[in-house]
Amino acid sequence: MKLEAMIEGRLVKRYKRFLADVELADGSQVTAHCPNTGSMKHCAEPGSRVWLNDSGNPKRKYPLGWELVEVDGQHLCCINTGRANALIREGIEAGVITELQGYDRIRQEVKYGEENSRIDLLLEAEGQPDTYVEIKNLTLLETDGWGSFPDAVTTRGAKHLRELMAMVAQGHRAVLMFCVPHAGIERARPADQIDPDYGRLLREAAAAGVEVLAYRATLTADEVRISHPIEVFL
Repeated sequence: MKLEAMIEGRLVKRYKRFLADVELADGSQVTAHCPNTGSMKHCAEPGSRVWLNDSGNPKRKYPLGWELVEVDGQHLCCINTGRANALIREGIEAGVITELQGYDRIRQEVKYGEENSRIDLLLEAEGQPDTYVEIKNLTLLETDGWGSFPDAVTTRGAKHLRELMAMVAQGHRAVLMFCVPHAGIERARPADQIDPDYGRLLREAAAAGVEVLAYRATLTADEVRISHPIEVFL
């Protein structure tokens, strides 16, 4: 996935969840849209190098959008959670995500379940059970290359796990996919210290037959692409 019209700066602060003030190279300061509703723990430190995308749309209140951050002065990370679904789809279509090959159709945002949900990707093929793929963006880097999800308590994430378990019970295939657009993360696990209920339910889902996968992305200042799987420890 190419990232075009990128502008480098330094993060001044992130606030009101959806806004970030950034100082540009010429010393001017701009306010950019922050496309991430999580806590962004370790990814929103003032002074960090960041990259903004210029939408080129002067009618937007905030034409600049925050895309990348350099974590700890060394690891590039894509904080735009809106990219995750497209990145995973690209990885499937490119043959990189080997566990999700052999399907005829990929549909997005399909309504399903009993809790008013929409599945991120629905994979379909003649003669095969439908495969429901729920995608989560994992950007919380802890020590020694460990990445954890979630970075804040997530009742929505728990709902999605329940829906996936229900699909397995109905004879379908269900996958929880962690998209990891963070160069410093080498392995993944649930963030039990942040949301122990989610960690418990994730282990319950895995025991019930929900497949839990994680794929890392490689990143530059103008491109993000899914590259390889990393192990998930439950």
